[in-house]
Amino acid sequence: MPAAVYIGDGELAVRDIPVPAPGPGDVLVEVSHCGICGTDLHLVLEGYARPGSVLGHEWAGTVAALGEGVEGWSEGSPVVLDPTPGCGRCRACRGGRPSVCLERPPVDFLDFHGAFTRYVLVPAARLLHVPKSLSTRDAALVEPTAIALHSIGLSGVQPDDAVLVTGAGPVGLLTTAVLASRGVGDITVSEPARRRRERALAVGAARAIRPDELPRAPMGRPVERPFSVVFECSGHAAAAEAALDQLDFAGTLVFVGTGRDLPRINHNRMIVMELTVMGAYNYDGSGFGPALELLASGSLPLDLLIEPVDVTLDGVGDAMRRLAAGELPGKVMVRPEVSR
Repeated sequence: MPAAVYIGDGELAVRDIPVPAPGPGDVLVEVSHCGICGTDLHLVLEGYARPGSVLGHEWAGTVAALGEGVEGWSEGSPVVLDPTPGCGRCRACRGGRPSVCLERPPVDFLDFHGAFTRYVLVPAARLLHVPKSLSTRDAALVEPTAIALHSIGLSGVQPDDAVLVTGAGPVGLLTTAVLASRGVGDITVSEPARRRRERALAVGAARAIRPDELPRAPMGRPVERPFSVVFECSGHAAAAEAALDQLDFAGTLVFVGTGRDLPRINHNRMIVMELTVMGAYNYDGSGFGPALELLASGSLPLDLLIEPVDVTLDGVGDAMRRLAAGELPGKVMVRPEVSR
């Protein structure tokens, strides 16, 4: 089967790899679509991935074959893969945060067997049915939607809060849309790219501004129009530093986007204004179920959150570069085909 394989030096190439055979308890899934994630951009464009890796983890597909002993599934069923559950006993799991389960082995962020290919092999016990009202293409947005729900839940944001989202790439747009679907009306998005600012307004932001329009904060006091909660979705150090300055007393900054350069945190400001800074990593304890329900509800503008034109396996590298340059606002979906 064809796959987009990382070959080193920030480059991908289409290679033929074996189709995996399902063992006991396994299901072979034919990938319908796989979204390009910010993690994929870092791994490829910054050269962190291991040569020979197949990336891609935001996927949906249909059951193609069943391993021995698998019941409750049939060929052709549309599915997504639910996250690995935590132990259910440790402090993190009891707090509804199984993504950082204390009993789980350390994550190998380079150990990828991903879905930029035709088939993936998965445990049957972790499959979820895609609702009938949801296409597999739209269902491939389930993982980033679950991340948005998790970060919003951790933040404690309320509908009457003034909220800032820094970065209007796929993560920031989805965060904005989910906030709007939860009744938050006062959402400002900070983004340098004009197309992404326009898209942010279309998916639910009340205002979209350039980063240089954010004011510098006076010492120990809030800016003229502060925010209760800020979601930093760009992964840029300068955006994180500016985001902290925009918070009101007792405000909360949530790190959602990852990046290479590390921001400097003004701890004096945090002390005087009693600010909270936290990271949001992955999903709630309820897994992907609530995200599937939200996607199927019609509450999100999926046609604006997903780019209208899919790419094929031989176009993944170019799409990654365009995403990194800010040329594409929404999530790019990959079809596991080859155009040439």
